[in-house]
Amino acid sequence: MKHKLLKKIIGIFGYKLVEKNFFKNERLISNKSFLKIEKLLEVMFDEKKINNLIQVGANDGERFDILNFFIKKYKCKSLLVEPIQEYFDQLIEHYKNCDFIEFENSAISVDGKINKIFKVNPKYISKYGDHIRGISSFEKKHLIKHGVKKNHIIHVQVSSISMINLLKKFNIQSLDLLYIDAEGYDANIVIDFLKTTSIRPIIILEYIHVEKTIFETMTNILEKENYTLFTINENLLCYPKKDKQFIKFN
Repeated sequence: MKHKLLKKIIGIFGYKLVEKNFFKNERLISNKSFLKIEKLLEVMFDEKKINNLIQVGANDGERFDILNFFIKKYKCKSLLVEPIQEYFDQLIEHYKNCDFIEFENSAISVDGKINKIFKVNPKYISKYGDHIRGISSFEKKHLIKHGVKKNHIIHVQVSSISMINLLKKFNIQSLDLLYIDAEGYDANIVIDFLKTTSIRPIIILEYIHVEKTIFETMTNILEKENYTLFTINENLLCYPKKDKQFIKFN
């Protein structure tokens, strides 16, 4: 009864409650679905011969990371970006024998002014599932939404850089793949990238935590840039017109 009343009140103000089971079911079916992002990555690397990529939010290079297998297998020239120092150190260690990889210990932000990230205090990290290590965010509420207690959250100072300045720093003039996992900030990065550069790679980003208005703005821009869009496993895959031929599932 209380739940129905709450839904009515929220509806008056133009909002809508989304059942939490929706997200749980979405993740369950993503894990069991025939359509796997790995299938498309295999095609991209094997047929398109991806020569270089940028991974934003690389974490430690191992945990919940589907790119590391392909980066190592195809010895793809890669720029891996991770702002949190402890994960960045683990990232370098994980790829220590890969001389085709460069690293950037920064957060990607539109204006380059973001200087802190919220994360779970290491004292309490064992109280949560392994995925919690990968949900550090510019927004404290993002961690709370994932069930982290407020008093278990701390913030750490980080350096930040915009996408255009990142490209200039590493002298990147072409790009085959831009892969983003920024816990809700993903669309902001894509919008800024498309507005400030003329490079049009395949773009993959996690979309489930992006605010609706920002997500809509991003998809509109992508469509104007002649990208083909579809979703798999909580990710939005964006193919420029020239790369549509590599959308294959078998």
